[in-house]
Amino acid sequence: MYALGEILLIVIGLLIALKINNLNESRKNRIVELKIYESLSQELQTNLNVLDSSIVDYTKNIQDLQNTINYFGYQPNKLTQEAKSLIVNLNYERTIVRNEAINSINATNKFEFIESDSLKRLIADYPNELDSFDNQQKKIENIITDRLKPIIEKHISLIEIIPRNSYSYKRLENYGNKSDYGELLVNREYQNSVIDRLIQTKGQLEIAKNLRKKTKTIATKLNEELHRT
Repeated sequence: MYALGEILLIVIGLLIALKINNLNESRKNRIVELKIYESLSQELQTNLNVLDSSIVDYTKNIQDLQNTINYFGYQPNKLTQEAKSLIVNLNYERTIVRNEAINSINATNKFEFIESDSLKRLIADYPNELDSFDNQQKKIENIITDRLKPIIEKHISLIEIIPRNSYSYKRLENYGNKSDYGELLVNREYQNSVIDRLIQTKGQLEIAKNLRKKTKTIATKLNEELHRT
């Protein structure tokens, strides 16, 4: 009986030690998990702010391009200076969405510290959403750089683009070739490029809205996990 009692005490001691060890391990894992969540939460909040701004910009770009299409075939003498600026507008600001934290989780063993299966799926799918967004941006940039810019430069003098108070403007005003808006506005390549840019920008707006929705979903889920006891 004495020997059995000793064995029982040893077993109980081992079970208690194992339980304490498991609790300590769970506590350490939870600390790591929370650090991962906090880092990712900050990144997602930044992306939400950036996407909100980009959605506004894309909406304005779409309106500007639709207005540009309305000038196709216009006679140059009917164009205001504002219309001319719109017709030759090549401005496009790339939207930078952050992915450092999300990529770090997907590429390392940090993934195993996340307990929520639904959150794991959302995090695993998010890089594909970012790639889709970035690829659509490249399509628009290529239209501007490879198609619109050359055809505009062929028909329009740089005097229409550079600041009026610059030395280059004064030189071009006196000696440069004049712009031909009439030819530009009936040029099929120009028209097709503007229309294609409009189509791709509309597509980018929808992708941005979808990406914002996915980002918000992950951010909300993260917030729930951060406040889980």
